[in-house]
Parts: sequence; C-alpha cells; structure tokens
Amino acid sequence: MALLLLGLSAAAVWKLIQLKRSPHDAPLRSVALCLLCAAVSNLLAMPGGEAGVESVAGSGTARLIQNLLLLLTVYFLMCFYLYSADGQAGRRRARIEAIVVAVVGVTITVCAETVPARELAGTFTSGDMTVPQVALFFNGAGLYLMYALGMAAYWTRRYARMSRRPHSTGLWMAAAGLILMALECAIRAVIVTVRWAGATVPEPIIIAVAFMLMASILVFVAGITYSGARARVASLQLWLRHRRDHRRLYPLWALLSQAYPQHVLPPASQAALDRWRARSVHRRYHRRIVECRDGLVDISPYLINEEDDATAVLDLDSVQLAARIRRASALVGQGTPAPRTVVPLAMAAGGDHRSDVRQLIAVSDALRAERGLQ
Repeated sequence: MALLLLGLSAAAVWKLIQLKRSPHDAPLRSVALCLLCAAVSNLLAMPGGEAGVESVAGSGTARLIQNLLLLLTVYFLMCFYLYSADGQAGRRRARIEAIVVAVVGVTITVCAETVPARELAGTFTSGDMTVPQVALFFNGAGLYLMYALGMAAYWTRRYARMSRRPHSTGLWMAAAGLILMALECAIRAVIVTVRWAGATVPEPIIIAVAFMLMASILVFVAGITYSGARARVASLQLWLRHRRDHRRLYPLWALLSQAYPQHVLPPASQAALDRWRARSVHRRYHRRIVECRDGLVDISPYLINEEDDATAVLDLDSVQLAARIRRASALVGQGTPAPRTVVPLAMAAGGDHRSDVRQLIAVSDALRAERGLQ
C-alpha cells in the first residue's frame, strides 16, 4: 500500500508540473486530477490517514471522503478518454457524466449522514449491510465504479486495437486490469445484496475478492507503465552502449587528436555531473565519432605505402589499418608533408551509421591490442 501511494503521489506531482506548463490541455488535466484523487484516497485508506481525519471530523468521515475521491478518480479517468477521442462531443458527454457522479456522490453522502457514525466506521467486510443506508452507501459507490471502470476498459481496448507494440501491449494489460476491477465491483455489489437480505457470505469469497482487487490494480498499473518502462530500459541500454563505445574509441581518437588537435571540439559543459547525464553521454559519443572521421580524412594520405596504388587502403583490414594509422600519426608528428591528396576510406559492409561505427571501434580495438603487445 505504501509503495502504491508513493507511486501515485510521484505520478500526480509530475502530471501537475506538466499541467502547469500546458494549463489548457484537457486530457492532461483529467489525468492529473485522476492521479491526485487516487493518491489522496489511498492516503485516507491507510490507518494513519483515516485516524487523523476521524479525530477531527468524526467517525465515518474518512470512509465517506475516500469513496467520494474514488468516484472522482474514475470520473476523471473517463474524462481523459472523452476529451482525447470525441472533441466537442466528448466535452458534452463529460458534463453529463459530471451530473451522474454528482448524483451518486450526493446519494452516498446522504446515506452516510442519516446513519450513526459507528455504522460506517467499519470496513466493507465488517459493515452491517442489513442497514439500508449502509447497503446503499456501498452499492451506490460500487455500481458507479463498475460502470466507469467498464467504460474505461472499453475505450482502452479500442485504443489497444488501433495501436502498435509496445503501446498496444501496455493498453491490453491496462484494459485487463480495468475489466478485473469492474468485475470485482460487480461481485461486491452481489455480496452487499446478499448480506442486505440477511444471508452470510463465506469468508473465502471475501478474501478472494480482496486478492482480485489487488491483482487487478497491479495489472492496471503494470499496463499503464509498460510502454514507458520499456522505453526507459531501451534508453538505458542505448546510454550504456554509447558510453562503452565512447571508451572503446579512445585509442583511435587519442592518436588522431594528437596529430590533428584542431579537430577536437570544445566540451559543452565542464560540470562533473554532466558526464553521467544521458544527453551528455550521447553528445560526447557522437562528437568523438565526428572527430575520428575528420582525423581519418586528414591522415589518409599517409596511410598508403609507396608501392601501393591509391585505393590500396580500401582493402586493409582493421589490424593493418591500425598499424598504418599509428605510423602515419608518427609521420604527422614529425612534420612530414602529406605525400598525396586525401583518400576516401571505405566503411564496413552495410553502409549505415552503425556499420561505420563498428569499423571505427574495430580499428580502435586493434590499436589498443597493438599497444598492449608493445
């Protein structure tokens, strides 16, 4: 529960910050309010939060506020879909839904105010459902939650069919979680009706419904975070690869930058923490590739021996090219004039950026190995 509250609070704060930047974004506003209501509702559900409210406002108040916040949570969730999909028609539908949720909210408030406070002080399991107001309190909120969650599941399923992976996978998971939550609300409504009629419900069924609720919440949270989490994992993998390749290119870069220091670009920032930021790592990686390419262009006239023709350098493998680059760097350092014009260096098979980088890394690794043998 604490981890769920922490996650909801962090997500709500982030969405509120985004909303401050785009105050007229109706779907974003709905998501921010949905998360905020869910976070406060979960806070009230915790023992400390419930006790704090009831010590000030009286017994049963925390449960009433918690249920009202849950109604608003699913209402704003519906508004997100309405504003995103239907435009002006969605805004009209959102106003109608606001009337519906207001009626339900007033109904459960009247129920809570017309019974002794102790009747709502208990949980769903311990509450006396033979009292009509208590039964209507739980069923009124539960049936609206079932309706709103069912509609949200329908729209999520529709978006999942129109989306591609990985977004569709996350949407299908979110839809499954919403369906399970709606089904759990329906089962709770049946349980309330059975208990209102004076019958008892076996304890294993109550426990199974509670586990079903927790499982549905976990599936829903996993679904809405799936695509974002997957993107973050892919971003981390790219960061690690660029950082590793940046280090592997160092032997080649060191030789070429020593021969042609004018090709070394100035760093964008001198801050120590900037070296670990994703943008800085990517920037330094691409900058090193550019510096290596420029250096290879300038040093290419020194790579051909006197007995070779102008295209002989194109047939060299990584080890041979590394050896010639080391000798050419020494010639440049001695001030030897270039014997000929620049020679285009062939890239590895594939002809794309990644193939180019692989060849540069292969030459740099050969330089590192050659230096280790000396």
